[in-house]
Amino acid sequence: MRNNLCSEDIYLRYPRLVDYRKWRSIRESSKAFLTPWEPTWYPGEHSLKRYLKLISIYSQKRKNNTQYSYFIFNKKNDLLGGINVFNIKRGVSQSCTVGYWIGEVHSNQGYMTKSLILLLRHLFNDFNFNRVEAACVPNNIASKSLLERLGFVEEGYAKDYLRINGRWEDHILFSLRKKIYNDRRKT
Repeated sequence: MRNNLCSEDIYLRYPRLVDYRKWRSIRESSKAFLTPWEPTWYPGEHSLKRYLKLISIYSQKRKNNTQYSYFIFNKKNDLLGGINVFNIKRGVSQSCTVGYWIGEVHSNQGYMTKSLILLLRHLFNDFNFNRVEAACVPNNIASKSLLERLGFVEEGYAKDYLRINGRWEDHILFSLRKKIYNDRRKT
């Protein structure tokens, strides 16, 4: 498996220890932008100790093929955001779920669209998933629009689906199937 996924102006790779300061900086400077869409941020959320634990968890889950976590960088090596691939199911399902975040200063510039395009190609072609799922809070218009732009189809509405910013929140459920993905790429 490749470690980096690259396009002309961005690349995705697994988080490393050397990314800590960039990660802490972009997350903390984007706090008001990110917290409405994420689990509660606790004191010490961006400490080195917490980051080391995350890196360890990401590494173990990657080795076990249960989750893949990527950071998104531009060609100047600025950390832009991140994507997690989780809920990986093999056997008769061949599916996974994606979750993502981007720093406020980099939002609405097409970086997440380009990142997910890179990742989807990897998930469908290299990992041979048949289905990629995602979910978003109904009032997260940017995320909903992004998923729809990429060909994800709304499949349902889940009440109290995830605990976001300290509250159980409903989510819209989306999926993109490999056949639809391949058909869209042909046109």
